[in-house]
Amino acid sequence: MLRRALIGVVALVAAGLFGWLVMSALARLLSTPAAPLPEPATTESPAVAPPVAVEPAAGPHIKATLFFAAGDGQRLVGVQQDVPLAEGTVAQARALITALLAAPAGEATLVSTIPEGTTLRGVYVSDRLEVFVDLDAAVRTNHKGGSMQELLTVYSIVNTVTVNLPTVSAVQILIDGKEADTLAGHVDLRRPLRKNEALILTSDSTQSPS
Repeated sequence: MLRRALIGVVALVAAGLFGWLVMSALARLLSTPAAPLPEPATTESPAVAPPVAVEPAAGPHIKATLFFAAGDGQRLVGVQQDVPLAEGTVAQARALITALLAAPAGEATLVSTIPEGTTLRGVYVSDRLEVFVDLDAAVRTNHKGGSMQELLTVYSIVNTVTVNLPTVSAVQILIDGKEADTLAGHVDLRRPLRKNEALILTSDSTQSPS
């Protein structure tokens, strides 16, 4: 009986000691500060410069001689201007006429011979290297009239094409895709016309063309 009592006391003491050890271990564990977690590695992106606005490169140009009317309205004056370089006779003639339709750049004393509002409908070339310049009806309906003004209008176009395109033999002006008799009743447009140098103002010019 006594032996059982001793075994029970020993077991109770052992249980108490075990519990004390467990509690001490837990207390030490809880009192120890947790090691800080390592921060995730960060990779800095390289600095990127803002995009630089790049202007479109200008295409190739040619120095072309365009013909406008002198201030007195009696002669044509050749003015050199930059005109886009185009491939082929048709495309280059189109670029020349397009430039001619605009006001003469930087030349306040010169005026365009082509009536305001005129637009280019098309350019064609024949097997005989004759260029056909097709303008809309405004070239006729908006024309101021007069024989000299009509001559200057017609030959500003003819001379601009033939001087800058030496392979072109002559130029015929069409209106709305059709052959026209005249612009204002004086110059026959029913055939291709060759370059007219007599209308061009030069240093030797002293008289108006008759």
